[in-house]
Amino acid sequence: MNDDFDENIGNARESHGLSWWVSDRYQRRADNTPRRHRHQTLSDRLLAHPGRLTIAYFADLIVIVTLVLLLPISSRQEGSTDMPTAFFTAVSALSTCGIPVVNMAEHWTIFGQAVILVSIQLGGLGVMTFSSIIALFISRRLNVTQRLLTASELGTTKLSEIKAVLQVVAISTFCIEAFTMLALFPGLFNLNNHHVGRTLWEALFYAVSSYNNTGFTPDATGLHVQSWAVGLPVLVAAFIGTLGYPVILNLTRCARRRDRPRKWSLNTKLTLVTTFALVGLNLVWFLIAEWNNASVFAQANPSDKLRGALSAAVMPRSSGFDLSWVGEVSDPTKVVMSAMMFIGGGSSSTAGGIRVTTFAVLMLICRAAFTGRSSVTVFRRRLPERTLITAVSVTIACFALVFCSAIALMIVTGRNLTDTLFEACSAFSLGGYTLGVASPDNPVTLFILAAAMIVGRLGPMTIAYAINRPHPSEPINYPPENIVVG
Repeated sequence: MNDDFDENIGNARESHGLSWWVSDRYQRRADNTPRRHRHQTLSDRLLAHPGRLTIAYFADLIVIVTLVLLLPISSRQEGSTDMPTAFFTAVSALSTCGIPVVNMAEHWTIFGQAVILVSIQLGGLGVMTFSSIIALFISRRLNVTQRLLTASELGTTKLSEIKAVLQVVAISTFCIEAFTMLALFPGLFNLNNHHVGRTLWEALFYAVSSYNNTGFTPDATGLHVQSWAVGLPVLVAAFIGTLGYPVILNLTRCARRRDRPRKWSLNTKLTLVTTFALVGLNLVWFLIAEWNNASVFAQANPSDKLRGALSAAVMPRSSGFDLSWVGEVSDPTKVVMSAMMFIGGGSSSTAGGIRVTTFAVLMLICRAAFTGRSSVTVFRRRLPERTLITAVSVTIACFALVFCSAIALMIVTGRNLTDTLFEACSAFSLGGYTLGVASPDNPVTLFILAAAMIVGRLGPMTIAYAINRPHPSEPINYPPENIVVG
């Protein structure tokens, strides 16, 4: 019956061109039919509002993980972990940020590290994606509202593809992590003096943490990435994780069909071009600004400097491995890194930030304004006005959050704006790098950054959904009038 009332072009023959009449008659008959209202349960109300389900799911996970980390079995220290540290670590893991405030190897037991690893995996799969998978297992189907929001996050416009997309997302995630783990094993095996058990654990932890762009590492410092055998797989996995599920799925489908790059979707083209441009710009800046910095490249040969520059070009956008050099860079480099973290990775990816496509749209708006064009175009496609409004709104709201968080950290800690802005951008963009602004000795800093992480994980998606959901048209069309801008 549903196909008979489908008025798309592909169903025109089956409906004999009368679907509009039949569906209208059916709708009037349905409206006149008395309906039996049943009492809605809490689960019904949550499934009817995916945004609320996402927040509830995320909040429940934070509570559960915090309580588990408070258990004495999770900590190597005598007694249990203090509440602010456990809460901050839970939020940092679930948001895939990974800012450490305690030494991972010395503070957390294997059980505690396993809890953090599972939290990273749940956060990396995506709050909305994982909640949709749960809904599939519960009801074996998704309602229309849930499908629409999930379609927006996963980059597909066909509601019938949602179940298949969710399966591909889960399968691709585990496959990429498995390949990364296999690639990491030989290098870690040599570094761990051929200790099989420790190597397997570190390979698994690094694989999950790198693809999900989380700064947590089993040794708390990430110094293993100084080895090419370990650093290169981590670098590649982190880069793939920043592209986003829509890009990975589109590239996979085009490769299967052997399509040329011009057949790629506009989202894929814009994401790849902007990502490579940002990585290249960051790489050139770091090589020029920090090449002679003895604190960063102490007694390093050109090969080690290139590895460090590649790590600095890719990791700050959302990964946060190897914290040893971050505090030694110059203030201009900290500002550049803050900007890169604020931009973040691709849409619907494990990265955070305002997303590279949002930044690309802002640049395209500026180009159109400076060249006097009335429309914003790229790759022979015109961007709709709603996309432009969304990009500007998301950027302004997120910048206000980061700025307020930086000012709050300045007041609480007395640190300069460069350091607090760096820390706020790292928390919001889920970058994982830290300059030591957050400390268990000052719990207020932990709560400020935790709030920035939560908004960074949910905020851009929530703002974009609020802007793009259907709204009733304004009852009055007011006359236009220009104002002076600039």
